[in-house]
Amino acid sequence: MFKKITISICVVLIAGCAGESEEENTGEPAAEAGMLTMEGDTGDYVPGETDDPAHDPAMTEKDGTYYVFSTGIERDPADPGGIFVRESSGTVAGPWESIGEIPTPEWVEEYQPNHLWAPQVHEDEGTYYLYYAASSFGSNNSAIGAAVSETPGDPESWEDQGPVITSGYGETDYNAIDPHVFEAEGDLWMVFGSHFSGIQLTRMEDPLTASEETSMIASRPEDEHNAIEAPTIIERDGYYYLFTSWDQCCSGTDSTYKIAYGRAESVEGPYEDEDGTLLSEGGGNILLESEGAQIGPGGQDIYREEEQDYLVHHYYDGDADGVIRMQVRELSWEDGWPVLE
Repeated sequence: MFKKITISICVVLIAGCAGESEEENTGEPAAEAGMLTMEGDTGDYVPGETDDPAHDPAMTEKDGTYYVFSTGIERDPADPGGIFVRESSGTVAGPWESIGEIPTPEWVEEYQPNHLWAPQVHEDEGTYYLYYAASSFGSNNSAIGAAVSETPGDPESWEDQGPVITSGYGETDYNAIDPHVFEAEGDLWMVFGSHFSGIQLTRMEDPLTASEETSMIASRPEDEHNAIEAPTIIERDGYYYLFTSWDQCCSGTDSTYKIAYGRAESVEGPYEDEDGTLLSEGGGNILLESEGAQIGPGGQDIYREEEQDYLVHHYYDGDADGVIRMQVRELSWEDGWPVLE
């Protein structure tokens, strides 16, 4: 997605356990039903001292330990921040511990990133594939790269594999960022994209090779900037659900980010919202938008554990001058559509 974490924005990841409907024995206020109470290594941002990023969180698990990967620390193209890693040996809500960043490969210099963006992890028979974006803010001179590891919690273990998909001005009408790789209908797929020509879908020949053919499955043609990005697709009960982030991220408490959704009977679409409007024609229902101190939620991932789905997202903390934090929520379903308590 169009990701830029400015120096005026702090970055925090907090984690914990599910909130109760009544006040807990600790005397702390209980969380809203369905919104997990986060605890652990919260991270922080103090100019010149601490930068602990949690933008665009993506979750995976290995041997009972949870890992969250996020957009890296913003520095400059000469020393771009690598994808940042956290772990929790407790629950999906924590307690979390910051591990650090994965080394940034030299090949991304061509794309002039200040940091690597919007990661996602796909596991296949014990091998973990990390996908990420390299770009500069507002440009489609971009690339989706990949790295592999069998020990996802060790930043030094990730072996970079170079670019998987690239885009460029005058070469493509899409923007090769915000990757999400998943299995569907017997194949491996990648959904990606931000602004420009909207959300793109492509079939993968293998985890490190994308088809040259792409198709647009969601767009907001009536929006001046086609502000749609951060796609995630999951399958449930015979439908494929596409979640995206809309509007303006990365502006602290001025952010207008929100999470929208639609569904299709085939992974290739067409995707529609609850009113039957095509997502390719601007359709979509809002799942989550600014609420109280949680401003501009987005950059979402859907993590499934047994029968429970979790919405993992970042937001800007209105009570802390726009500190970026991670939140995990229980995602429920009603009449075939996602709902939040």
